[in-house]
Parts: sequence; structure tokens; C-alpha cells
Amino acid sequence: MAHHLHTKKAIRQSDRRRRRNQTTKSKMKTSIKQFLASEAADVKLAALKRAQTAIDRAAKKNIIHKNAAARRKSQLARAYNNLVKSHS
Repeated sequence: MAHHLHTKKAIRQSDRRRRRNQTTKSKMKTSIKQFLASEAADVKLAALKRAQTAIDRAAKKNIIHKNAAARRKSQLARAYNNLVKSHS
């Protein structure tokens, strides 16, 4: 256990940041799952936009790396394009 005031404060700060980061990451994962679960193309497009926004927000806050964000957005866009291509 921390004995110094500054280490106790650092623990409080890191706990607060961890909880905030968890919330953002959870929202991102939920939006991705909603995109993957949606069926209709128009619903899937709206879910894709929400997922991309959530991914960008997580990358902006340095919760995930910017290249990881780009990779995830690319994978989701590719999945959407394959769905649209197969239905047309």
C-alpha cells in the first residue's frame, strides 16, 4: 500500500483514468457489435457510421492506437462493402 501522499494521489488518478478509458472502450466495442449484428443494409450503414465515430473518439483520446483505429475502421468498411456487393 502506498504511504506517501503523492503515490496515493497517483493511484486515485490512474483509477479515475482507467474507469474513464473503460467506458469509452466499452462504448466502442458495443457499437462494433451492433454493426456486426445488424442485418438490413440501411441499418448496417447507420451502425457503421456510429462505430467509426466511436473508434475515432477512442483513438483521439489515446485509448487505442491510431493505426489500430484505422485498421478496425477499414475492416468494418470492408465488411459493409462485401455485404452490399453480395446483395446487389
